[in-house]
Amino acid sequence: QVQLVESGGGLVQAGGSLRLSCAASGRTFSRDRMGWFRQAPGKERVFVAAIDWSRGSTYYADSVKGRFTISRDNAKNTMYLQMNSLKPEDTAVYFCAAERSYGSGWYFERRTYDYWGQGTQVTVSS
Repeated sequence: QVQLVESGGGLVQAGGSLRLSCAASGRTFSRDRMGWFRQAPGKERVFVAAIDWSRGSTYYADSVKGRFTISRDNAKNTMYLQMNSLKPEDTAVYFCAAERSYGSGWYFERRTYDYWGQGTQVTVSS
């Protein structure tokens, strides 16, 4: 059974940093795309960042570009999201996601991803 488990969320002051982790089990995702999404209260789940290991590419939402960095350690089957210069508007539940096999969907679309974690809360105080 495939599982994605996020960790690293918490409460931080504006300008601070957090590092989220997403540990995968049940299979490896070395060639598949993985991503981070977030959902603020009362809002839809939106794309934050994605990593395409086969292309050596990373992608970011405009709102986090230059502040967040996505990475993965295939040996540990773990993905990370380093978040710097956090803002109150970054407050949300952050979800990691992975696709079952490399497909044709866009990296920023939720429907591209087949597996989801349970989410980790990030709260940024002003």
